[in-house]
Amino acid sequence: MNQTMQAILQPCPSSCCRPSLGHFHSQNMLRHDLTGLSGKINRVCSSKCRPSRKVDAVLDMEKDAALTEVLIERNPTSANGSALKLANGKPVCASVDSNFGTLKDQFIPNSNGSVGIEVDAVSEAELKENGFRSTRRTKLICTIGPASCEFHQLEALASGGMNVARINMCHGTREWHRNVIRNVRKLNEERGYAVAIMMDTEGSEIHMGDLGGEPSTRAEDGEIWTLTVRALEGSRPDHTIQVNYEGFTEDVHVGDELMVDGGMVRFEVVEKIGPDVMCRCTDPGLLLPRANLTFWRGGHVVRERNAMLPTISSKDWLDIDFGITEGVDLIAISFVKSAEVIKHLKSYIAARSLEGSIRVIAKIESSDSLQHLEDIIKVSDGAMVARGDLGAQILLEQVPTVQEQIVRLCRQLNKPVIVASQLLESMIEHPTPTRAEVADVSEAVKQQSDALMLSGESAMGSYPEKALSVLRTVSLRIEKWWRQTKRAHDIHLNQVSESNLERISEEICNSAAQMANTLEVDAIFVYTKQGDMASLLSRCRPVCPIFAFTPSTHVRRYLNLQWGLIPFRLDFTEDMESNLSRTFALLKARGMVKSEYCHQACSGYRMTKHSLHIPGLSSHDICDILQRRGALFVLPSGGAKGRTMKINVHNLCVVKENVVYGEMVYSVGTLALLFGCPYFTFAG
Repeated sequence: MNQTMQAILQPCPSSCCRPSLGHFHSQNMLRHDLTGLSGKINRVCSSKCRPSRKVDAVLDMEKDAALTEVLIERNPTSANGSALKLANGKPVCASVDSNFGTLKDQFIPNSNGSVGIEVDAVSEAELKENGFRSTRRTKLICTIGPASCEFHQLEALASGGMNVARINMCHGTREWHRNVIRNVRKLNEERGYAVAIMMDTEGSEIHMGDLGGEPSTRAEDGEIWTLTVRALEGSRPDHTIQVNYEGFTEDVHVGDELMVDGGMVRFEVVEKIGPDVMCRCTDPGLLLPRANLTFWRGGHVVRERNAMLPTISSKDWLDIDFGITEGVDLIAISFVKSAEVIKHLKSYIAARSLEGSIRVIAKIESSDSLQHLEDIIKVSDGAMVARGDLGAQILLEQVPTVQEQIVRLCRQLNKPVIVASQLLESMIEHPTPTRAEVADVSEAVKQQSDALMLSGESAMGSYPEKALSVLRTVSLRIEKWWRQTKRAHDIHLNQVSESNLERISEEICNSAAQMANTLEVDAIFVYTKQGDMASLLSRCRPVCPIFAFTPSTHVRRYLNLQWGLIPFRLDFTEDMESNLSRTFALLKARGMVKSEYCHQACSGYRMTKHSLHIPGLSSHDICDILQRRGALFVLPSGGAKGRTMKINVHNLCVVKENVVYGEMVYSVGTLALLFGCPYFTFAG
């Protein structure tokens, strides 16, 4: 074989050859030439493949090269005789040693140092240090408050694994929140993070006042407190709290039990005097400004006129306008009662947001939400299990089962789900969590929730970084245990797609995840503009991580909320062959891809039709190779004309020149374009 070779910068994704083998072509031949390879097979594959599959490995290697053939044009002026190619305007240098299979490549940086691909700094460090399979799948959210709002504090949280920063509009001024948003954006731009911003509305449920400007106050057992609807002027009287609901004194009865912040503090109503309600503290605890307030009577939560309050208050609408102006990534709506509220808000955002890119998260924290749970989640972009307030409106013993129900339903409907409230509540004051709290976090990870959220622990606690570290280490440990014991949740995933095209994408992702688990690949690569296929892959919870490449910064940040996704920002075209080649080259240049890794790629983009002419192989041999490789389409022609073949990908089969998929019959070319994958013809 000619020693002057041209190389394709793409690992070999062969099912039987796990290493990244360089693909080589004779310089003057456009087709793949297997002549002379027999002497090289043992040296290339002997340590990598089972002996019985060595020839198949090389044949598969050649087929894979045909799918992603991007030849690097030689540059006659190169001093070392290396091949040069421009990738996104930046030269790529690929040197090929005379020894078969040795490939060296490096990047020549642009003047701005860019390498054409953006990835979160923490994810990149984890990939380099621990490898693909050791990356954390569960995402982490931190509520930002006085203990974490400065730039250096945000940077510490981001470097500790924070994926989403939450701002709670119950507390602070809009100017204060604006500064937090700008600090997070600055952090992303200057430090290379992809932290998304979620704005949480206050909601129109009953809340306490702002405690006269104090950050918190403590209620002790047996103390008498006054809850009043009067406007308090000047300094706040001792043991007096203002309530924002004018009908409060009319709705409560003597003997009712009042629960503050989901039960963190409890009072018993002992007397009503005009606009004041006198209460005795029965469970002591810390009172926070604008904490939620519910009351129980006879073992049941009292709703009455409170249930008639609008989900989105006038203040919430002003806060939503603020979030749209500042370009937040997610808006979480409190105390959602029906799907109509979410629909109305999404229409409002679409009309006012420049890119319509803000996603809406429904907070499930009231008994009203549970009555319309599936309808609410269907129209939302995600859900949050706000267990604190939810636990104040349902029986405590119901909270664990309701949490699991919501997590499972969100996965079925392909919506990210956040488990929130009191995960590490003791760490507000103590540097170490209780063992029960660790068990609670572990259970949420075992349920494969998309994200876990810190509230007071990171907003006003004494140890925000330690609390985040606990979430990270527990998540990593439980995920590792889940993989080692192969305790995958093989739950049946119902079809969520409505149109034929969406159904095709869903089937591709289901098959890709199953194939990745079977072949034990190290990562799945997905190319997506809106994030839909990445979300479908995340829904399948494959064992390996998912690299989601998108040209949109907004989509990249949103994908940072979803389980198992490592989002990259990458400009790409509809030529998926060149996209794959360029992606591998860029990742390898940054030290994120190792030669022994095996990857699987899928995309919703159209790929081209390939004609393979391989001397010495019959059409039957080619069909068998492609079938083992999981090819979706094979169009028999020439020597294979009239053959009937079944491809083992769900109910897809190839019959002569038509494809039967479900109850529909398509031409192979049409269906290949719909599926966005290659199909093959055999010449001669």
